[in-house]
Amino acid sequence: MKVTYDCETDTLTVVFSDVPVAESDEDKPGVILDYDASGNLVSLEILDASRRVAQPTGIEYRVAPAATP
Repeated sequence: MKVTYDCETDTLTVVFSDVPVAESDEDKPGVILDYDASGNLVSLEILDASRRVAQPTGIEYRVAPAATP
């Protein structure tokens, strides 16, 4: 997974998989979802990110603990 913030275009992009994008859909205004040929989500793009995301220049990443049976 790759997360990129472009301050010149104010765009935040999260790439989940490095496969070709077959289709894009603007789910909500300014939120673009990209899909591969099988319909799997490839990436998420947020336009005007500084107005939509609390801190587009920083990221917090956590791995949730595994569930115990």
